[in-house]
Amino acid sequence: MATLFTSPPFLSHPLTRTPHFFSSSQTPPPNQPSQPPSLKLSTTSSEQLASVKVGEAKPPKAATTVETTDWIASSLTRRFGLGAGLAWAAFLAVGVISEQIKTRIEVSEQEANTRDVEKQEEVVLPNGLRYYELRVGGGASPRNGDLVVIYLKGKIQGKDEVFVDTFDRDQKPLALIIGSRPYTKGMCEGVESILKSMKAGGKRRLIVPPNLGFGENGADLGSGVQIPPSATLEYIIEIEKVSIAPA
Repeated sequence: MATLFTSPPFLSHPLTRTPHFFSSSQTPPPNQPSQPPSLKLSTTSSEQLASVKVGEAKPPKAATTVETTDWIASSLTRRFGLGAGLAWAAFLAVGVISEQIKTRIEVSEQEANTRDVEKQEEVVLPNGLRYYELRVGGGASPRNGDLVVIYLKGKIQGKDEVFVDTFDRDQKPLALIIGSRPYTKGMCEGVESILKSMKAGGKRRLIVPPNLGFGENGADLGSGVQIPPSATLEYIIEIEKVSIAPA
């Protein structure tokens, strides 16, 4: 009967609580008084407004520069679309082709109107220049500021020594701008004066008196070429081309 009054085995041991230990990384933060919801909303709103103001204060980005060889076509493309840019390119192409056609027509007309002179006659001008027409040109006459490409052969009258000759195959024609100074390559005032009365494709033999040549002092043309004082000069001149001088 004594066994009936003994305590059950699970009641013979007192109940214990297992303590929980927190590491330093897991230490719960101290209790802080919670902020009312209205305060949190107010803080968030102020932060958003601050970010908006900061964003507005940023300087605008610099416009990207488009590198192109035709800024007009680029501008038209950006503003009016690809079609406008292509139209401008086509316009330029047509202009180039038109200029080429115009040049060919002018060359054809020059060749058609150029003719050789059967009988050479001396022409004496008031300034003392004398010339013989060898070929009458059919092109344009050069004016001040025009670019002229000529063949030139010059010597002292009565002598065989040549001081300039671009008719030689090894030499290039002489390019000059009418009215430019100083003269080079054996050019002189008399040659420039007679060019203004010629036309592209024309050819003349010219006699230049000393006052329109190198004068009483003569000239040193370099490479040992000397023009003696008061020398009368004789030239052969042919105009190959007359055009507008590049800007």
